Amino acid sequence: MKQFPLLAAAACFSVMSLWSTASQAQFAKPADAIKYRQSALTLMASHFGRMQPVVKGQAPYDAAQIKANVQILATLSELPWAGFGPGTEGGDALPEVWSDAAGFKQKQDRFKENMAKLSAAADSGDLGQLRAAFGDVGASCKACHDSYRKKK
Repeated sequence: MKQFPLLAAAACFSVMSLWSTASQAQFAKPADAIKYRQSALTLMASHFGRMQPVVKGQAPYDAAQIKANVQILATLSELPWAGFGPGTEGGDALPEVWSDAAGFKQKQDRFKENMAKLSAAADSGDLGQLRAAFGDVGASCKACHDSYRKKK
């Protein structure tokens, strides 16, 4: 019985180290990285889009539902960046992602800052704060897409 806490701690540590390596995933081929980042970005767009009717006043504001959605979005927002490593050019990403790595990182950092504001707004339960933060996240997405994504 005395070993149970030690075994539980070891199991938790093992699981946590698996989670931390996921963000630093190694891809067997560039196409795997492209698929990974596109999948993560698609999920992000889905969860972001689910909030749009609430923000526009077209659906009732359920603070708990918004908060849960923002928590999922915050987790998802950490994922795609591992798929933009050296040698993973292609997909909808323009070559400038790699040739202007500093600019791409700056846009990424701005997005992360705005995601933190969205999380705080969701935690506050204030619809006005949520609307402002939602707009800032959307602007971050657009700024990056305008500079680093192929036009469709």
